[in-house]
Amino acid sequence: MRKTLVLLAFLPLLAAPPATAAPRLAWTSCPDYGMTPSPTAGLDCATLRVPLDYAHPDRTIELTISRHAATPGKRRGVLLMNPGGPGSPGLAMPAQLMQRMGDSGLPDAYDVIGFDPRGTTYSTPVTCGMTTAEERGAVLGPYADNPEDVVTTAATARAVARQCGNASTKDMLPHMTTANTARDLDRIREALGEKKISYYGVSYGSYLGAAYTSMFPGHSDRIVLDSVLGLRGLDVRANQRFAEGFDDRFPDFAAWAAARDDVYHLGRTPEAVTAKFAELAAARGPEFRSDTWNALYADENFPALAAEWAGTARTAAGPLDGDNRAALQLQVLCNDSDWPEQVGYYQRAVERARVAHPMFGPAAANVNPCAFWPVERTEPPVRVGGPGPADVLLVQNRRDPATPLSGARETRAAFGNRARMVTVDAGGHGVFTRDNACGNNVVLRYLRDGVFPAADASCPAQVSAVSSAQ
Repeated sequence: MRKTLVLLAFLPLLAAPPATAAPRLAWTSCPDYGMTPSPTAGLDCATLRVPLDYAHPDRTIELTISRHAATPGKRRGVLLMNPGGPGSPGLAMPAQLMQRMGDSGLPDAYDVIGFDPRGTTYSTPVTCGMTTAEERGAVLGPYADNPEDVVTTAATARAVARQCGNASTKDMLPHMTTANTARDLDRIREALGEKKISYYGVSYGSYLGAAYTSMFPGHSDRIVLDSVLGLRGLDVRANQRFAEGFDDRFPDFAAWAAARDDVYHLGRTPEAVTAKFAELAAARGPEFRSDTWNALYADENFPALAAEWAGTARTAAGPLDGDNRAALQLQVLCNDSDWPEQVGYYQRAVERARVAHPMFGPAAANVNPCAFWPVERTEPPVRVGGPGPADVLLVQNRRDPATPLSGARETRAAFGNRARMVTVDAGGHGVFTRDNACGNNVVLRYLRDGVFPAADASCPAQVSAVSSAQ
């Protein structure tokens, strides 16, 4: 994710309107996102109408969902997946699971379901009419060197918020929330004819899953939350935690680059690489810090990041980095939480962050359009936790640049006896399908075999091929 985030008190049971006959899904070929090869190749897709506003369900919007069917004779249920964002399309996730875990036996056991969440891509999309990279990147303010920089950022943020409030889909804007997306998940469950669903979500998808199983505990089967946000999702505190994640993760890259000084010439020691970061940040400006943070998501990004630092390569925007993704991200973030509205708050936060987390803090603490949001929240934030079955597995890297361990611990505590957390001695964003065999097997054994850890546990640093061992 480039300068965008790549991730309730319950309503008085507004979550489930009076029961009606579940719609019949008509499975057909999937859209391809305009990419070759198509990331949805081999999947079936269908559309489902859901209420725009569950309090007034007469008006509906469309969801597009995808499916990779279980192996006949081995099916145990359905597994819904979400890639995070918010704003990230998810139709391709079943195909990605097949590519990465096709030999593990996991896809045999489930109809694996992906979906473009409400407001995204091939579901009824929203817009903020953003035409420039600066507007699309406004969700994460640039690094502020002084209070005047915060004022400058505030002017852009205010303009973007105004655009969202005046856009052609402004009537949909108040209803782009995590709570409503969780309700959509339950409508998908109904349409699939299932009493319960299993779920895997990463990054912001962890918060969506936490919301779903908090709102619908009786409809939850096996729930896996990967790279876990704190209790309030992507609120102002989570934004500020990006700086904590940067500090946790950057030493991994510094050590990697120092060991390859003969190739990249960035410094022979981690301390020298850290000094090079400061030198390049001063010369190249705020985008350099954001690009570095984005690259810290995965070890496989390190060669490209080092080449960019060395001036021999540049990162490029992905094919889905446009107005829709950024618009939905903003709308969910700003609708989900109350954000401070005074520019002075952000100026003070930036100065505190400059002391506590100087490498990235003044970017993570800067103001964004949520401070000037044109609509009020339609309901309280999701209250994560509450009673329910012991069915929530959290998996978390110790050095995650976007969802640091402190937030995961908050969410773990909120679920109490319902949850177990496995902490992996690794860096990067995402545990499942990555290189730590122990972390992968914890998820596989739960989703595939039903083995729920007896207690919280940890995985040692371990680089190995993805294993399907029992």
